[in-house]
Amino acid sequence: MTSVTDVSPARPAFRLTRVFQGLERLIVPALLIAGWEAFARSGVLPPALLPAPSAVLHALGDWVFGFDETTQTYSGHWLRDALASALRVFGGFALASLLGILAGVAIGWSRLFEKTLEPTLQMLRPIPPVSWIPLAIIWFGIADKPAIFLVFLGAFFPVLMNSIHGVKTVDHNLVRAGAMMGANQRQMLTDIVLPAALPSIFAGLRIAVGSAWMLTVTAEMVAVKSGLGYVLWDSYYFLRYDIVIAAMISIGLLGYLSDLGLKAIMARALRWQRTTTVQGRAG
Repeated sequence: MTSVTDVSPARPAFRLTRVFQGLERLIVPALLIAGWEAFARSGVLPPALLPAPSAVLHALGDWVFGFDETTQTYSGHWLRDALASALRVFGGFALASLLGILAGVAIGWSRLFEKTLEPTLQMLRPIPPVSWIPLAIIWFGIADKPAIFLVFLGAFFPVLMNSIHGVKTVDHNLVRAGAMMGANQRQMLTDIVLPAALPSIFAGLRIAVGSAWMLTVTAEMVAVKSGLGYVLWDSYYFLRYDIVIAAMISIGLLGYLSDLGLKAIMARALRWQRTTTVQGRAG
């Protein structure tokens, strides 16, 4: 039996290993930033065309905290702009998740829905979301609604396709076992098929949240006058490429945090996978 005194000496080594594992994630970003700083300071390109990371960090800091107003009208308004974008992203993403999962499960489970609904959705899927911009503005006007609509279009189809795939690839032996136990259609769908399809559905949700952040930039360029995408596009007109890159970094950071949140939810919902998958073995 292992005693407390046997385990304690290993804890510092374990913490040191976790610290080194954390530092490994920073190696590539640190090298990229160092190379970017060196190239920007070499004078090959004018600083106005390629701002150094230090200049971008300064612009981002003023945008967030407003310490010297070098970002002019945006100084100190980062939180307002980030919230405006986040509301559009999560509004469109929530709607796309709900409808995408419902439609995907229905198509994957029912031949009737597969024959009647899937051909129309598959015909709409190749149409780029940006091509809906004129109609979105006509239908919803210039406000949040067309932006949420475009985000919805970008997020809906990844959720739909992964939900269909998840339901259709459920192990047939599980369904047969449920039938042998006397489960009806509703019980097999809710107690067997849906839990088994969750890994694929979550994969679709993670793709969708990234698409949602990408589409919000496009939407805010044309349909609204606020948000990170609007700041990015407006700064481009005034040749403030430091703010442009600061907006790109902000979107990337928020998209990364959104994915981390989904991964945390997925880890709790799919705890049963930890002992049966390579990911669980590594984690």
